Amino acid sequence: MKTHFVFILFALTLQYTVGQTQKDSLPGDTSLVTSDKELQTLSDQEKGNFTYKVEDYFQKPKQTTFKFSPDGMFFSYREKDSNGKLHIYVKNTETGVVKRIIEEKEELIRGYGWANNKRLIYVMDQGGNENYHLFAVDLDGNNQKDLTPYKDVTVSILEILKEQPEFLVISMNKDNAQIFEPYKININTGKIEKLFENKDVQNPISGYDFDKDGVLKGYTKQENGVNYSMYYRTALDKPFEKVLTTTWKDNFYILGFDYTTAYPHDAFVMSNLDSDTNEILLYDLAKKETIKKVYSNPVFDVGGLNRSRKRGYEVDYYYYTGEKSVTIPVSDTYKKIHAKFEQQFKGKDFYITNKTDNEDKYLIYISSDRLYGKYYLYDVAKDSFKEIMNLMPQLKEEEMAEMRPIKFKSRDGLTLYGYITVPNIVKEDEKVPLIVNPHGGPYGPRDEWDFNPETQLFASRGYATLQINYRGSGGYGKKFLLAGSKQIGRKMLDDLEDGVAYAKSLGFIDENRIAIYGGSYGGLATLGSLVKTPGLYRCGVDYVGVSNLFTFFKSFPPYWKPYLRQVYEQWYDENDPKDQKIMREVSPALNVDKITKPLFVVQGANDPRVNINESDQIVTNLRKRGFDVPYMVKYDEGHGFGHEKNRIELYESMMGFFAKHLKSDLLKNDTNTLKK
Repeated sequence: MKTHFVFILFALTLQYTVGQTQKDSLPGDTSLVTSDKELQTLSDQEKGNFTYKVEDYFQKPKQTTFKFSPDGMFFSYREKDSNGKLHIYVKNTETGVVKRIIEEKEELIRGYGWANNKRLIYVMDQGGNENYHLFAVDLDGNNQKDLTPYKDVTVSILEILKEQPEFLVISMNKDNAQIFEPYKININTGKIEKLFENKDVQNPISGYDFDKDGVLKGYTKQENGVNYSMYYRTALDKPFEKVLTTTWKDNFYILGFDYTTAYPHDAFVMSNLDSDTNEILLYDLAKKETIKKVYSNPVFDVGGLNRSRKRGYEVDYYYYTGEKSVTIPVSDTYKKIHAKFEQQFKGKDFYITNKTDNEDKYLIYISSDRLYGKYYLYDVAKDSFKEIMNLMPQLKEEEMAEMRPIKFKSRDGLTLYGYITVPNIVKEDEKVPLIVNPHGGPYGPRDEWDFNPETQLFASRGYATLQINYRGSGGYGKKFLLAGSKQIGRKMLDDLEDGVAYAKSLGFIDENRIAIYGGSYGGLATLGSLVKTPGLYRCGVDYVGVSNLFTFFKSFPPYWKPYLRQVYEQWYDENDPKDQKIMREVSPALNVDKITKPLFVVQGANDPRVNINESDQIVTNLRKRGFDVPYMVKYDEGHGFGHEKNRIELYESMMGFFAKHLKSDLLKNDTNTLKK
């Protein structure tokens, strides 16, 4: 378990939230919301005959999320019906018989998998509240059960116990909304057994480390909101003893225990205590000492390792994300398999998404910057590959745009990485509009080289897209991550501006037609950029973005509260007069007088992370100044639109908005720009 909480605001979760029918119960100020008719008028601003429609990029695949049962006898997948619902089906690999096992109804199924050869598990929340429940169902569709039917409780899976197939180890905040405790749960009956008590609310346990047999061997305790101490016991009848203490700025957490020897106290850990980047160590938890460095990269954080249960937990490979995804084969067995994959999928990223317990069949997912994704089956005995599904066959790979990795220096000397997606229609000496797309987070996530439906849509309409892994982004080491501390609205935005300057230097960007668009923290960065450098951008789109740091901090869910001191060190301290001054300066809703360019605001009404009040504030304050701010709100969504129909409407409106402000006659004043 990771030893500290990297405060992540954004991962645009594709969740379903129940629509509310009583107008007086709808969240936010409903009078602010732009009508469907007006949004359609905005969408109609995009004119032209395009090879691909918006829905070609954002419809859900017909089939997806393929998985083998552990013994390989069955094959499961999700299939979309005419209403956009993704039901779960199971196919018998011997008879070919297919049966629908789980029907997706009002709530979206957020994820599913095989608990054992006879039972599947899946998770759903209610109303977009992100309080996830764990469900289970038999292979024949019977004995469907909500295993965690507790109000205002969220569950996560800590361990799938392969040797005890009727049980899982889960984590729940059942007894106190602020803290999580581990339980062993019977996946047939839902009977639970608490495995350890998390008693100290002020200094709670933030992570648990179980071995493959479900034995709790260690835990990490948060202390004073910013320190983390790892505890370990050498036997069940021995006390937990402190191994070491770190701050939130450091990483030291267990990836998995080493089962290749009889000695039970060695573990693979991820650490950056003696390095800038995360590296994998083999560590003796009893002696509290490093045995050896297993793998590291001087520039990029190591992502992790993969092991073979069949071969006694031998390490197969290490992996990390650099400019592209990188896999380092280790075992002789996997080296041979990896070579076959490289030969078969030249030039593509490939990932083992699933394999049977006997490791005789592999499910492989391949993709690239131009390929949305395909699933392949690799049969080891037959040494054969079979394509299972092209997820988006309507998008022709050869017609998609190139995503180019880029690297440049910031104004204060940091090396910044990112990507630029370039329209295929760019002609020699022609300059194109640019959309700057800051990722969410801000601390921890990063952009990667892959197929991005947004950037491909933008490219198809003639826009280049710039994605910068600004300071604070994950994957580039500790110094780079910490360089983003207390830089929201400041140097983080400088990095975006420096990225724009770099893009201009490439020679094909029209510097008079640059927009900015982002979701969650990216929405905050969009608003902040329109405040900080209004002359740089023609317009902006804010998607479920924070607008006021003061009100945002007050809306945290209970289980974020133990991490407030870290938030105060990483973001800003709302109790510190100096930080309060900065917070006022970088909260866009409090500085709308500096915004002079058109803005489109998008919000999920039931968002538990970024309350609808954040969007209401920016819309209200701008309209008071005479701005015509289109405002899309979906009352059946949360932090990111999960419904296919809503996503398509969002991007149709966005394309109309960009067409209006990036493709209009540049000699005329923009009709949405505030007249001073």
